[in-house]
Amino acid sequence: MKIVEYLFRKVVPLFFGALCFFAFILLLVDMMMNLWNYISNGVSGLRVARIMLLYLPKTVWYSTPIAILFAVSYTLSDLYASNELVAIFASGISLRKFAFPLLVFAFLLSVGLFLFDDKVVVPTYARKVAEQDSALNKEKSENNDKIVVIGENGNIVYKAEFYDDKAQKLVGIIVVVRNEDKSLRAVIRADNASWNAEAGHWVLSNGVQYSLSDDGESRSISAGGIGSDIIPRLVEPPQTFRKNVVSVEGVNSADARVYIEHLQRAGLPFAEAQSLYYKKFAFPFIVFIVVFLSIGLSGKSRKNVMLISLGSCIGASVLFYVIQMVTMLMAKFGAITPLMGAWFPVFLFVAISAVVLKYART
Repeated sequence: MKIVEYLFRKVVPLFFGALCFFAFILLLVDMMMNLWNYISNGVSGLRVARIMLLYLPKTVWYSTPIAILFAVSYTLSDLYASNELVAIFASGISLRKFAFPLLVFAFLLSVGLFLFDDKVVVPTYARKVAEQDSALNKEKSENNDKIVVIGENGNIVYKAEFYDDKAQKLVGIIVVVRNEDKSLRAVIRADNASWNAEAGHWVLSNGVQYSLSDDGESRSISAGGIGSDIIPRLVEPPQTFRKNVVSVEGVNSADARVYIEHLQRAGLPFAEAQSLYYKKFAFPFIVFIVVFLSIGLSGKSRKNVMLISLGSCIGASVLFYVIQMVTMLMAKFGAITPLMGAWFPVFLFVAISAVVLKYART
């Protein structure tokens, strides 16, 4: 326990120091990129500080992997350089056993990073964007026009001239209803439709239903009242009709799952969205990977420990991001599954780290 305590007394201060440094740099970069816009729009210093405070959780999330990599690699390299690990190895403790608590800590930190992103980073970053857009007079209306939405696995198609988000109302709506075999069941026209939150479906105003009638020899179109079984099926939520593009990376995991289910119901492409959803779970494990890798890379040199630690930080992080970018593109275009697109870099780097650790100095 004394050795474990000694190890963490070296790693933890370095980790928090590096985390603060990298987070501060990201905050500074974001502020400098928007500084002229803040000045030209007369944004007060207090409001700028509030925007920066809302951006802070995002910078911490970005900085955690490289901060823990630097802390662990520098600590172990320094222990090698000062011959402290030689004494530990001579006492019969291997590098794997000595560094195992760091791997446990890194795994728990990975899980914590996912929860931190899902519960804290996503809502605060959304508020930061909204506050910044408001300060810079970039507020956007979520009203929409010329809308076509597919629902119920393609069995219902909505077409509307305009959507009023504040009133949750569709104007000039046409609904095409199809049977399970995709044959036409009915076409409904209505002046407008209002969302009934209690019933959970749209209520049509001045609606007329057109259906195909078949007398055995010919077919004709007849108009009549709307079937009682159709209205309860008009359940596509108002959010679907808004003028916005849902970013899976910009919402929490629960909302992302609902969005993907909507794409699946509508028969729309969902591979990219699903791969981004899996990435939410896979990306935090870069913390575990970089610690695993840094344990194996430590001790490669007794000189220039700081430079080598920083170099390994940047090199390993960039390589992981590049590989994940490539696999995510492959998942987007269907070359690999969304699950593999998100998790393959994790599996690859765990394997590489295991090999590097096997041949590490001990």
